[in-house]
This record gives sequence, structure tokens and C-alpha cells, in this order.
Amino acid sequence: MAQASKGRIEIFEDFIGGEDIVANTAATRTFGTAGLRVIGQGVAETDSGIVLLESDGLNGVGRLTTTNEDAHSIGLTTATMFDVGKMGSIVLEARVQFENLDTKEFYFGLTDVNADATILEGSGSPTIVGNGTTITLTASDLCGFYLSAELTDDEDFHAVFNGGTTTGETVSTSLDLDDDAVAGEWDVLRLEVGNNGTARWFVNGVLKKTQAGAVSTSTDLAALLMVATYGAAIETVDVDYIHITANRDWTV
Repeated sequence: MAQASKGRIEIFEDFIGGEDIVANTAATRTFGTAGLRVIGQGVAETDSGIVLLESDGLNGVGRLTTTNEDAHSIGLTTATMFDVGKMGSIVLEARVQFENLDTKEFYFGLTDVNADATILEGSGSPTIVGNGTTITLTASDLCGFYLSAELTDDEDFHAVFNGGTTTGETVSTSLDLDDDAVAGEWDVLRLEVGNNGTARWFVNGVLKKTQAGAVSTSTDLAALLMVATYGAAIETVDVDYIHITANRDWTV
């Protein structure tokens, strides 16, 4: 097919008009109009879901909430629709905030794991596990931001990657972006992935890390933003917006 004017794919969710999803009877459901869907362990239970915060109505904020059970999660994902080699540069950006940084894990980036039962660790479809200074890269392909209260640097964002020509790093101190999340404060997270697999992580507009060969240039990937709990506590993440852009693959 010949290239036309719509050569750039754009997904933008500003949380100003989507339907609240709580006590969902299905494990997955479309949210809003941007093409995202809600997934995770425990999403069908009455204390998990995504709601629009009325107090922040002028800006539009969505709150993702887990249940209070260990290894439960909730996230927003696209389809596995991104091929880095054909569609790069791929850019993911989100503005996020946490009520607290206790017993929670958070991931934002690309991954090949986005099944209905996706969880950052534990049962279901695990993606990544943090413990002390060790990060276990369960998903064969991922590239993004990771925060875990189980890591030694439990309030720092980490730049995780796996599946590219560079072997995925598993020592958390080598991935620490030295930029703490602070409860009640917003952070803008931006990931740029070139068509050669080089990734760049930005926090609040500042380039924190560049990694060549961070991600496969041929594996189909999804964008995922997810919060999970590993203790008997409800965990949340507030999201002001999600913005994802990529070149269109004109070869299909």
C-alpha cells in the first residue's frame, strides 16, 4: 500500500470522558476512546477498577486501583501492535502520581506480555520481579520504567529492558535512574525507542539513560501501564494522561 498522509499512529487518553470501570464481571474491557483496555489480576472484583477523579475534573485524571490481595494488579494496555524495526521511533509518555510508595509495584513501557491476567509478579502472566538489588526479567521482551517497594532503592524509577541485542541487566543498582517518586507529586515519564532498538528514558523532561540494543526490532509489543500489590493492601496510581506515538507500518 502506498504511504498516505496518516503516517503516524497516535494514541492519547486524557481521562476526561471515559466510563468508570468498577466491579467488572469480565477480566478485560475497553476503556475510553483511545483504544486502550483494562487488564489485570483481580479486575473483576468489587474493590478494583478505574475511575475518573471528579476533584481533578478540569485536568482529567484516572485512578487505577487494585484489590487488597497479594499479587493482584490493574493496568491499561494496547494490543500487541508495535514492531520497533518497522514503526520506530516509538514514544510513550505518561504523567503519574502515587498516594504512597508502600507494597506496590509499577511498570510503564513496552512488553510482549499483556494477557488478561497480567501481573508484575506472582501468579497469572508475570512480567518482572524485583527483590533487594535483583530484578528478574520474566517477560522475554520489555523496555520501560519499573518501580518496586521490594527493591533496595524502593522509591526510585528503574530503566528495565530485555529482548534486544544487549543482554537485559538484572542488577537494580545499574538500572536506577536516581530519580525518586514522591507520594502526592506528579512525574512525567517518557520512553523513546528508535527503530534500531536504542531506548531513552526521560523523567520530567530530563534524559536519564540511553541504552543501545535495549529491545527487539522484530517482536510485536504492546504498551502497558500497570500497578500491582504484593501485600494485603489496596494500591493505586493516578494517571493524568497517556500518549503513545509510532510510525505506521505501510508494508502490511
